[in-house]
Amino acid sequence: MKRILNVARIHNTSWATTFAWPLGILAIVFFITYALFSVIPDTESDFNFTGGVFAVYGFAIAFYVTAITQVFPFASSLSITRREFLTATALVGVAQSVAIGTIVYVLSVIETATGGFGRKIRMFGIVRYVTDNPVLQWATLVIGLLLIGSVGAFVGVVYRRFRTNGLFTLGLVALIIFGGGAIVITWQNWWPNIGTFFTDTPRILLLVVIPLISTAVLSAASWVGLLKATA
Repeated sequence: MKRILNVARIHNTSWATTFAWPLGILAIVFFITYALFSVIPDTESDFNFTGGVFAVYGFAIAFYVTAITQVFPFASSLSITRREFLTATALVGVAQSVAIGTIVYVLSVIETATGGFGRKIRMFGIVRYVTDNPVLQWATLVIGLLLIGSVGAFVGVVYRRFRTNGLFTLGLVALIIFGGGAIVITWQNWWPNIGTFFTDTPRILLLVVIPLISTAVLSAASWVGLLKATA
């Protein structure tokens, strides 16, 4: 375990990269949003939605793509095994997701208590649209970051394993699945059924269980892929 923690420190050589940058980006997005809603006329809606919090999720993808494509070769040069690197990366991912997810949740509580910071802004409390359960809100934010991190790691592993052709293939497969799926769903008029699925499915299943399963599948695929990838 001590060696795993030492390997994890490679990701945290610059703590700013792991925690300060995503929080800094979030702060800048918030101040821009606050300034924007301070100068525009008051709206009639109860909340002014802004997706600024998703900037953190974009950072998570970039961080784990970089971890696999650039940090992994460096770790290999230090005689760190793939298993040690993957375990340490997963540990960092859990710690980062819990820390940032908790901060976003606390900000969502403040946001609600202050009436959207006095401007009816809903930036941090995006999960409040689907559930009022505070534990579920927190878990959704944390697990969402874990899922996005696993997507970034998987993309990085595809690049390490198959290089540029792998990324192009992955993008093409995603386009076929989502584009083809949209065509079939529209053709069969299944959109109402999909809407019913999202409204009738228990929130814990939709917000926690399914994302956790998806994270586990992507993590397993990344584990297998990186064990076979070249350093």
